[in-house]
Formats: sequence, C-alpha cells, structure tokens
Amino acid sequence: MVSRTIRTRNGGRGTGRPTLEEVAAHAGVGRGTVSRVINGSPRVSERTRAAVEAAVAELGYVPNRAARALAANRTDAIALVVPEPEARFFAEPYFSDIVRGVGAALADTEMQLLLTLADSDRERLRLAQYLAAHRVDGVLLVSVHADDPIPDMLEQLSIPTVISGRRSEQETLAAVDSDNFDGARSAVEHLLGRGRRTIATITGRLDVYGAQRRLDGYRAGLVAAGKAPDARLTANGDFTEEGGRRAMRELLERCPDLDAVFVASDVMAAGARNVLREAGRRTPDDVALVGFDDSAVARHMDPPLTSVRQPIEEMGRTMAQVLLQEIAGRSTEPPQIVLPTELVVRESS
Repeated sequence: MVSRTIRTRNGGRGTGRPTLEEVAAHAGVGRGTVSRVINGSPRVSERTRAAVEAAVAELGYVPNRAARALAANRTDAIALVVPEPEARFFAEPYFSDIVRGVGAALADTEMQLLLTLADSDRERLRLAQYLAAHRVDGVLLVSVHADDPIPDMLEQLSIPTVISGRRSEQETLAAVDSDNFDGARSAVEHLLGRGRRTIATITGRLDVYGAQRRLDGYRAGLVAAGKAPDARLTANGDFTEEGGRRAMRELLERCPDLDAVFVASDVMAAGARNVLREAGRRTPDDVALVGFDDSAVARHMDPPLTSVRQPIEEMGRTMAQVLLQEIAGRSTEPPQIVLPTELVVRESS
C-alpha cells in the first residue's frame, strides 16, 4: 500500500487519508464551513464554496460516510426482506427483476442494499432484533403473505417500509403493485377471442393478495362473456413449477375436455405445459396456455408462452424511490401505487 503525504497550511505533515480539518486549513475556512459545503448547504457564499471544493479536489478528500450518517441519525442502508425460502428466491425470475429495479434506483445514492431471506420463525426473530437496533433506514418487503407477521412488526418499530403487492384493499403500508385483476381478465378475454370455451385456471397461493386478484380477474372475464365460473376448472397452485404440474394433473382428471388454461405465473405454466405434453395434449392446438409475469421463462418455453407482462423492474425501482421519500420524511400518507399490465401474445395461445 502506498501512503500519501499531505502538507497542511500550517506546515505540518500528515499521512494517510486527509481530514476535514486539513481541508479547512487548506481552504482558509472553519471546519463547520467545510461540512456545510460537503453536505450541500445553501448557507455558504459561492466564493467560499469554490475555495472548499478546490481544497477537496487538491487533497483528494473523501467524506467519511459513517460519520456523516451517525451525525444525521442515519445508517445509509436499506434492507430488502423476502419472506420466502432460498430455493424459491433463486428459482423465480420475479425476485431477480425486483432486485435489478431496486439497484437501479439506488445506483446514484449512497444507500447500501442488504438482502435478507426470512422464511422461518428463527429468521424472523433475528430480523426483528436486527431492525430494532436501527441498523437500517428503511425496509423493502417483497412477497407478502396474509398471515406474515413482518409487516405488523415493521409498523410497530416505525421503520419506513414499502411492500411489493398489497395485503388487502385496505393496505396501511406504502405499497407498489401491478394490476393483477386487469391482467388476468385480459388473458381470459384473449382466450375467449381465440374461440376457447372451456377455460381453466391454476392459481397462485391464495394467501397472497395478488393471487386472489388474478383469480378474481379470471372469473370476471368469464362473467363478462356470459359464462358462469365452474369450480372444477380452478386448481390451486403455489407459484412453483411442481405446483403447476400438480394442478394441471388435477384439472385434466376433472375436466379432460378443457381447451385453455390461464396460469397465475410463468413458472407454474412451465410445469403445466410439461404435464400437457405427457398427456399427449398439443399446445396450442388442443390446449391454449397463458401465463403471468412475462419472464424469461415465457420467452424460452416451447412454444413461447403468451403471458401477462407486469413491469417487475419498474416495480422494484418505484418501491425504492417511494422508500427514499419516506426516509426523507417527504410522504404524508403511505402511497398505494398500481402499475398497469400488458398481455404479450405468443405461440402458446
């Protein structure tokens, strides 16, 4: 390592990282003035600001982020909390897209992003202890289930929080969601428009509000066409590929004459497609298939999957932007943001 020697205005010498005092001496101003310039305070003349900035550049001064955060009662850190098992987090493109969007929003800030998977009681307890120690400025909570205690815990700790996907229509935390209802309804309208008459659905976990809304949209699409929803045509999945397989087998046993399936995620649609192929059903000739997410899974399936695109990266980016506003105290009421979805038609339907 090379140690750099710095000469101060009073003729003394110091080694290593330049200090705030050395910058002040070099610029001929007080320590407080340097601090105000570095922190962007308008209470400094342009002449003084120029002198301090020149001293900073000449000495190569780098602000001590830890000290600045401590002085502002901040940690400059955000936790991304995912109450899901590790296997699901790494298997589903949804989570990587959320992380990519969050990262893009934080790229020009000094915030550090901490990823925490909290799927067990032990992990949730450890998370509670960590957050209670005020080690982060805010939390982004992804994939929330109805019975999850984490949102209530965050409210009790008064930690700025934004969740992806509301828990209900009466959500009390700031939330960013996609229009699950309209996306599902548009999928059913598309299938009906292609002449399909016996349209089944594979749901996600129904303790997730977004999965409930996709089921509601599916039913609304049928009702709008004058078709009464048939309980035999609904099979519950869990957002996993194996869950899609199980649900597809159930549907074929109950209603072997079905000619279309709306699946609440692309990953489950991949599992359903495999079961259809094993059963000798061609896609889309015998059974049309529509997924949800428009992930890389949809594009790489054979045939490529028609899917409802939700703007996942934009959701992550918006979540981070809303959280930064909450941390800065610029939000009066927790915003409820719902982003539009879009049906992307491919060969599977």
